[in-house]
Amino acid sequence: MKFDVLTLFPEMFDILKQSIIGRAQEKELIDINLVNIRDFSNDKHKKVDDTPYGGGAGMVMMPDVVDRAYQSVKTEKAKVIYMSPQGKTLNQKKVEDLVKYEHLIILCGHYEGIDQRVLDKIVDEEISIGDYVLTGGEIPAMVLIDSVSRYIEGVLKEDSIKEESFSNGLLEYPQYTRPEIFDGEKVPEILLSGHHEKINEWRRQKSLEITKQKRPDLLEK
Repeated sequence: MKFDVLTLFPEMFDILKQSIIGRAQEKELIDINLVNIRDFSNDKHKKVDDTPYGGGAGMVMMPDVVDRAYQSVKTEKAKVIYMSPQGKTLNQKKVEDLVKYEHLIILCGHYEGIDQRVLDKIVDEEISIGDYVLTGGEIPAMVLIDSVSRYIEGVLKEDSIKEESFSNGLLEYPQYTRPEIFDGEKVPEILLSGHHEKINEWRRQKSLEITKQKRPDLLEK
């Protein structure tokens, strides 16, 4: 899958060169292309924003600059996503829907936002990562890239995806590893039994208990 990210701060995405997402890029399972919107400014100072019509605080990103950045990477199959607190909240179902696309163009706003005219022209969907406001769309874009990339074939082992939180509508069961005894607490005996059917039953029960305790709304759904 290809991700084209339109941003004013491409250096913020260096973190995606690490760990699982970094290895996925090395294996060419995903391609993250960072497009600096400033490169498409015709201003000698690389200005990309101006004061809002009608007055108000802050600055607004100019539509022509954003449009030129978009035109440089657009394809017929691309889905354009604007990371915005006004969008629908990102959840597991949305992540799994986005995996079906070959090409995602992610637009990151900044300052007071982006001129509405270019949003109306190029954006297919607005997505939020929660009911709060950040200084820009870069961190939400990273969240989206990370969550979607995990479901691309080869990035993770299939079993890792099947048994994690939200994959079956429940939160994940507790995990344990060595040492067998830590600070006087022993790993549950069932996990040491080697009886896989009973282990699966225990894990299912724990998932139900944890979901009921922490996210009862999921059981209602």
